[in-house]
Amino acid sequence: QVQLVESGGGLVQPGGSLRLSCAASGSIFGISVMGWYRQAPGKQRELVATITSGGRINYAGSVKGRFTISRDNAKNTVYLQMNSLNPEDTAVYYCHLGILVTDYWGPGTQVTVSS
Repeated sequence: QVQLVESGGGLVQPGGSLRLSCAASGSIFGISVMGWYRQAPGKQRELVATITSGGRINYAGSVKGRFTISRDNAKNTVYLQMNSLNPEDTAVYYCHLGILVTDYWGPGTQVTVSS
C-alpha cells in the first residue's frame, strides 16, 4: 500500500509563485521515479516534470526555466517550485510515483492562476 499526500496548491496571481510538495509513505522500496503531471479542464493529463532516483530530471517544454523539481530521498518527498506562473498553468496537479512497473497517483491539488 502506497500513499501520496500533496500540498501547496492554491490561487495565485499571474507572475506569482507556488511550491507543491508530495510525501510518499507505505511500501515504497525501489522507487524509480517521482514527478508531477497536470490536467486542465477539457484537456488530457500531461507531464510537468519528473526526477529519477538517480537525479535525472525531465521537464515539459512549457515549464522549462520556470519550474524546478527536486526530491528529498530521505523523506520520500518530491517538490515542485513554480515561478512566473501564468493562466495557462491553471490545472489540477497530480503527484506521480513509479515503483518498478507500478504507477501510483496522488489525489491532485488545484492550482489556479488568475488576477
